[in-house]
Amino acid sequence: MNDLELAQVLANAADEISLSRYRALDLKVEAKPDRTPVTDADRAVEQKLRDLLKLYRPNDSIIGEEFANTGDSTRNWIIDPIDGTANYLRGVPIWATLIALRVDGELVTSVVSAPALGRRWWATSGKGAFTKDVDGSVRKLAVSGISELPDATLSFNSLEQWRDAGLLGQLLELSTKVQRTRAYGDFLSYMFVAEGAIEIASEHDLKIYDIAALVPILQESGGMITSIVGPLQETTSSVLATNGKLHVKVLQILRTDAGS
Repeated sequence: MNDLELAQVLANAADEISLSRYRALDLKVEAKPDRTPVTDADRAVEQKLRDLLKLYRPNDSIIGEEFANTGDSTRNWIIDPIDGTANYLRGVPIWATLIALRVDGELVTSVVSAPALGRRWWATSGKGAFTKDVDGSVRKLAVSGISELPDATLSFNSLEQWRDAGLLGQLLELSTKVQRTRAYGDFLSYMFVAEGAIEIASEHDLKIYDIAALVPILQESGGMITSIVGPLQETTSSVLATNGKLHVKVLQILRTDAGS
């Protein structure tokens, strides 16, 4: 099977495990050293995906959230077993498994699967981005054509993040220039940009496994995703995604004293 087909197989396996533990009364929850939560479902999903990759792509490297990186190949699978763990353990259905493949430094294929929402998104470089809706139908993704901030919708995740990043003032300024502000949270904000439902999503304190799967889907739908201070890098923690038409205008507001 090709890489996208394999990524879909991985997502199916992840969905089966994560849904089986969702809202389970015996779900085990621990705090990691950075004080973020991890559940037994996070670890079980990542372990299953690692086992499948060892079977189907034994020479590829793996970067995951819950276990040590493995391999030294130029083909890297990047996994977030449950993006939105805090939602997951509280019974909020906004969580997903993020799976990406990076080849020779370029993110080329990804799948974002949100089984509690009945949604999935995927893309491969040069072949477009797609989503499966709740009714099972598949449609091609395209960002919105909105080109003016007063017509745009912004999703910013949380005020606390922006305060801690020292950018709360910039966020408040941006919020006065757009039509609507919301905090959809985690992966979902970026998928809404790719779908054309909103125009701007930005967030801080991210890791590579939070970001990687978003990139092919946003780019193939016509959007842009960068660091607030420039191109995405391995250590980028603050990102901005837009429909492309608004990217420069938003960066002009956010870049004042911005950190990467």
